[in-house]
Amino acid sequence: MSRRGGGTGPQPYDFRRPIKLSREHMRNLQMAFETYARSCGTLLTTRLRAVSQVGLLAIEQLTYEEYQTQLNNPTVLAVVTLEPLTGSILFEVPLSTAMASIDHLLGGPGGAQPERPLTDLEMPLLRALIEKMLGELAYGLEAMVTVQPKLGAIEYNPQFVRTIAPGDAVVVTSFEIRVGSEESIASICIPFASILPVLEKPTEDVQLTPDERMALLRAQSNLTTGLSLAPLDVAVRFQPIRMRTDDIVDLRPGDVVPLGHPVTVPLSVVVNDTVFAHAVPGTQGARLACLIVPSPKEDSRK
Repeated sequence: MSRRGGGTGPQPYDFRRPIKLSREHMRNLQMAFETYARSCGTLLTTRLRAVSQVGLLAIEQLTYEEYQTQLNNPTVLAVVTLEPLTGSILFEVPLSTAMASIDHLLGGPGGAQPERPLTDLEMPLLRALIEKMLGELAYGLEAMVTVQPKLGAIEYNPQFVRTIAPGDAVVVTSFEIRVGSEESIASICIPFASILPVLEKPTEDVQLTPDERMALLRAQSNLTTGLSLAPLDVAVRFQPIRMRTDDIVDLRPGDVVPLGHPVTVPLSVVVNDTVFAHAVPGTQGARLACLIVPSPKEDSRK
């Protein structure tokens, strides 16, 4: 995905995309679609009896018009509903990959295939295969939401699919798919308004395996140790006083400045302008030191 360079000047605002996917949203989507890619690759290898791989390439936020212009014509574009999500998603597979998959299903060697619409005998085979792939999509998304995919119409020309308005924001996930010797890029297009409520839902507690729990505890221990050893600048402060500018300018070595700090009031121990303790001044050997004492508020409660 493209990133804008940092700068202090004005940045353009795209009114078609007023909301951007956050880093946390992208991480959740990436984990879900990586899970889908792995399981889909295994499914294709098993069903087609040909070595197949599916890998996640990118997750982008576009308008539907931008996505539509990227698609080849012809291509296999399936309209899918994911109840309870609103709207329809688009599941796109290049026609060459669809034809090679059908050839493998029928016991053929795959490889280069003619670019033509599917026959009445081939279409049911493709629909059955896509339904299996959608089942793996439900498995990949189940960590975020439980969906029930339902396959609708399949079109070859992207211009004929009007389920999403041209200016609407969509989340487009691209996959590198290899079936035997045939390699191509497939995609899934989800309306932004459909997936955003799912991404913004509070995540439920995830059950961790013993190894994952140990890795988490080690990470927490390393973080705690690192924070405890981090150096901090600590200051012990008297109460501030007010001085005239000319008095400050006339200060010379040896001058005495009355602080006005009451003897009975402890000093403030400060880190980054935050008072976290109180102390009284003293010495330890030849060094200046301070002794931590209860804060005035703690003393008043006794």
